Amino acid sequence: MGLIDLPGGNFWMGSNDPGRYLNDGEGPVREVKISPFAISATAVSNSEFAAFVEDTGYVTTAEKENWSFVFAGDLPNDFSNTRGIVGAEWWRQVHGADWRHPEGQHSEITNRDNHPVVHVSWFDAAYYATWSKGRLPTEAEWEYAARGGLIQSALPWGNDLLLDGKHHCNIWTGTFPTNNTAEDGWVGTCPVDAFKPNDFGLFNCSGNVWEWCADWFTTQHTDGPVIADPIGPSFGTDRVVKGGSFLCHDSYCHRYRLAARSANTPESTSANQGFRIAH
Repeated sequence: MGLIDLPGGNFWMGSNDPGRYLNDGEGPVREVKISPFAISATAVSNSEFAAFVEDTGYVTTAEKENWSFVFAGDLPNDFSNTRGIVGAEWWRQVHGADWRHPEGQHSEITNRDNHPVVHVSWFDAAYYATWSKGRLPTEAEWEYAARGGLIQSALPWGNDLLLDGKHHCNIWTGTFPTNNTAEDGWVGTCPVDAFKPNDFGLFNCSGNVWEWCADWFTTQHTDGPVIADPIGPSFGTDRVVKGGSFLCHDSYCHRYRLAARSANTPESTSANQGFRIAH
């Protein structure tokens, strides 16, 4: 889909909703000014990442480490026992999982050329962005673009998850983590251009895969005068991720909202982690 040129301007970033995740630093709502920039309409796809690897010979973090995190429900019933994350046992350490083998060595990306590349670390994403003569978007740029001009809406199309009884994003439907009813049409990732784009022309800003941003993660924000082109703190331990993923569900991770945010260490990789680029 290429890059979308955006004019920039002022917008209201974050959320003051007291019912959300206070430790995530969504609030306070603050006025932010964004300079003109361009952002990709979609997350980077498997085919795009494959072209990058073919051109550069790049080896991803997951390939170097020979493992990544895979959702347990995507593993075969006879898959050997693997280590999990305490408190989030649905995440399994799978040796051989990487961008070419999203669920481990038994899997491949055949027929998923137009799905988002996953199992990419922040370093992988940043290297790709540089190769494409771009960069990763800042968190503020990402949220400005994802809102598509809507003011303080929860989602790219408004505040209600369903419109006319239909889903408009790829998230978990059913009971997490045991039963995904696939009411939105997908189990796992969907194509990067699935569903209707927002009013700026961006696809899948809610759900599908988390997207890396350039910023170090912080929960300290100000609601003072207009903030121009914030870039986050100068150092930290985690990088910002935005947008939620196909594993988000209201019961435990209602983070597919536009103001929602999370953090991962820059070397972390998983089956629901991707990115888009900015210029």
